[in-house]
Amino acid sequence: MSPSVSVFIPCYNESSTIERLLQSLYNQSYPRSSMEILIIDGMSTDDTRKKIKAFSDAHVELSIRIIDNEKKFIPHALNKGLKVAKGDFLIRMDAHSIPAKNYVALCVQALKERKGDNVGGRWDIQPGNDSYAARSIAIATGHPLGSGGANYRSGNKACLVDTVPFGAFSKETLNRNGFYNETLLANEDYEWNTRLRKQGGKIWFDPAIRCQYFARKSYRALSKQYFNYGYWKVIMLQSNSKSIRLRQIIPPTFTLILFLSAILLVLSLLIGWSYMALLIGVVFFAYIASLMLGTLLLSNSIPFYLVPGVIFALATMHLSWGSGFWVSLIANKKLNPVN
Repeated sequence: MSPSVSVFIPCYNESSTIERLLQSLYNQSYPRSSMEILIIDGMSTDDTRKKIKAFSDAHVELSIRIIDNEKKFIPHALNKGLKVAKGDFLIRMDAHSIPAKNYVALCVQALKERKGDNVGGRWDIQPGNDSYAARSIAIATGHPLGSGGANYRSGNKACLVDTVPFGAFSKETLNRNGFYNETLLANEDYEWNTRLRKQGGKIWFDPAIRCQYFARKSYRALSKQYFNYGYWKVIMLQSNSKSIRLRQIIPPTFTLILFLSAILLVLSLLIGWSYMALLIGVVFFAYIASLMLGTLLLSNSIPFYLVPGVIFALATMHLSWGSGFWVSLIANKKLNPVN
């Protein structure tokens, strides 16, 4: 018999994507009789629960269970799912994603072969809808200037990494590493992987494990997402100071430089230092030019009319992440590294 698998999914108001996710799980090459689907719902107010029940009633061969998440934040949802999961192997999935048909089978295979204690694959990022903003955001979030070269967004080689999205791990690894940190409202997966690596665990990335991921639909939603990433990164660093990487230092550094440059530009114009104002203007121009050049050179055939939207999305990601980082750093006064 195939090892039992629990797929646990945090969810809130995902009416537009939940049926596609459930259908993709139903169509997995892995035996349905060996899988259970746990949807931990943050008390959705749309048709999400109705659609889940309708799908479950029509596909009784696949075990689908809804679990209430009254606290409505993701780490709590993940832990609630893990506490009731019966599978030998545990696979996290998000409600706005669609795993490839062999996703579960490849995760289980890699875990059985002990390639890693936590296993994950590559996102194929899709627009949240057909709008100009959504299509631009999808390109930006998969772009090296937006992802910082993270393997799960652009990697093509199987290797050991710092983190993976939607990780798959054994019940034994969960018992050893513990549950997700519920004091973090973002970056909970990165922190969990950091703990695992500190214990000598391995994180394995395999680009053959594919999943479609739907990016945010609007610049406002994108800004909120990346502000939260930056904000909660600081909280995570209070207990995992060595986990930060160069790609995560660059956005707050750029944000600080641009913020100080903006202040100096205003002062220069007020005082009449035209040469200083010109120099600072060059800084802003250089940033925009680097985004434009990177967008054109580091991407494959972006439609030209989307280039301005992609540049705006990249700038939104950088400045939102950096702003969240600095706001959190000030609000939490100082880091308190313990390692």
